Amino acid sequence: MFNINIRTGERDMKKNIYDIIIVGSGPGGATVARELAQKKQKVLLLERGNSDAINGKIFQAFTNTGLPFKNVLFTHNMLAMVRSTTVGGSTIYYYATAFDPPFDMLKKYGVDISLEINEAKKELPIAPLKKELQGPMTRRIMDTARDMGYEWNPLNKLVYQDKCRPNCDLCNIGCPYGAKWTAREFVDEAEQNGATIVTNANVKKIIFDGTTAVGVSYRRHMIPEKAYGKKIVISAGGIGTPVILGNSGFQSVGKDYFFDPLIVAFGEVKDIKGGKEFPMAAGCHFSDDHYMMTDMTIPLPLYLGFTAEVFRFDRLASHSRTLTIMVKEKDRLGGYLTSRGGVRKKLDPADKRSLLHGYDRAKEILKKAGAKNIYKGWYTAAHPGGTAKINDIVDTDLKTEYDNLYVCDCSVIPESFGLPPTLTLIGLGKRLAKHLS
Repeated sequence: MFNINIRTGERDMKKNIYDIIIVGSGPGGATVARELAQKKQKVLLLERGNSDAINGKIFQAFTNTGLPFKNVLFTHNMLAMVRSTTVGGSTIYYYATAFDPPFDMLKKYGVDISLEINEAKKELPIAPLKKELQGPMTRRIMDTARDMGYEWNPLNKLVYQDKCRPNCDLCNIGCPYGAKWTAREFVDEAEQNGATIVTNANVKKIIFDGTTAVGVSYRRHMIPEKAYGKKIVISAGGIGTPVILGNSGFQSVGKDYFFDPLIVAFGEVKDIKGGKEFPMAAGCHFSDDHYMMTDMTIPLPLYLGFTAEVFRFDRLASHSRTLTIMVKEKDRLGGYLTSRGGVRKKLDPADKRSLLHGYDRAKEILKKAGAKNIYKGWYTAAHPGGTAKINDIVDTDLKTEYDNLYVCDCSVIPESFGLPPTLTLIGLGKRLAKHLS
C-alpha cells in the first residue's frame, strides 16, 4: 500500500494522491500524460504557462515566448536562447518539422525507440508539404540548391495540410487554424481520458520521503501548493527541468549541455514578392559538417527584429523580397546553468567556424538564386538540452537515482543534437509510458 507522511498543518492530500504527476506539457510530458490517461491511470499534469486559445497574434506570442529572462535567455555574449511557457510548450511556436531521431546514438546508451516512432508515425499527420503549400521563396531556394548538387528536399512536417493556408505566416506566432500538430492535442486527449490539468503552476521542487519521490511543491497565483503521487515525471524542458532538479538536491545537473545555435542568411531578389509562407519547408542535413540548412521565411515583425539587431537598417523595407536560409549547428557540449536557469555558455570557436562555413554555403545558394545585399543575422539558439543526460542523471529507463522519479524531455538527450527534437521526445515519452504502466 502506498503511504505518504503529511506534516501537521498541511492540507490533507490523502484523498488526492495521483498515480502519476507530470511537470510540463511539451511533447515529452504531454505524450506520457496521454498514454497513461488512456490506460486509466490517475494523472496530474502541471504546466507553468496558460492554456489560452492560440489566436495568431503577436502580443500572445510575445507573452508566451518572448519575455526577457523568462522565455528569452541571454549568454554573456548576447546569444539569445528562446523557450515557450504555455500548454504544449514550444510546439505552439515551432516549425512543425518531424525529423527522425538519431536511433544509433540513442542505442549506444541502451535506448531503442524505433517501435515507438513507428507508432507515432501512424498516429500523427507526418508528410512533406504539398506543392501548393510550399511558398515561392521555398521553391526558389530548393531549386537553386538542387541545381548546385545538394540533396535539398521537402522536410516531413507535423501538419494537417487540409487546414493549412497558402500565403500565411501565422505558424511562426501560433497557428489559430489548427493546422500544426502541437502537444496540446495530447494534453486534450489526456484530459478527455480523465487527467487533471493545472495551469499557471510553477513547480519549485520535488518532495521526498527518504530516497523516494512522493510529490512536488509549486506556486499557483503566488499561493504555495503541494501535490502527491506514486510516480513523478519532470518534463519542464532543457532549462526548467535542471532548475527543478537542482532545487531538489541534484548537484550535477545543468552542466555540459547543447543549445543548437543557428544563424540566418538574408538576400534580396527582385523577381519574387512573398514573405508569407511556411518556414523550414525544405532543406538539407550536412551531417559531416555538423549542421543543417533550410529555408526560413519569417513574418515581418521577426524580420525587422533580426535585421535591426545587426544594424542593417537599409534592408528594413525589403521583407517581401528577401530569401532566407537558416544554418543550425550541432554544437559541442559545454557551459552550465545557474540555479535560476541563467545560461552560461560561450559559443565554442569551432562551432562558430562551422556556422560561418554554413553561412558561406548559404551565401553561394542565395547568389545563385539571384539575391543581392546578402547579410547574416545574429547568433540564436533553438533547443537547449542535455542538462540531465541518460547515463548521468537518469538511467536507460529515464529514472533518476531516487525511486519513482523520472525525467522526459530534451534534458535527457546524452549527446549534442542539432536536429528538431519533437519526434524524438514523443518516442521517449511513449517508451517511458510503457515502462510506467
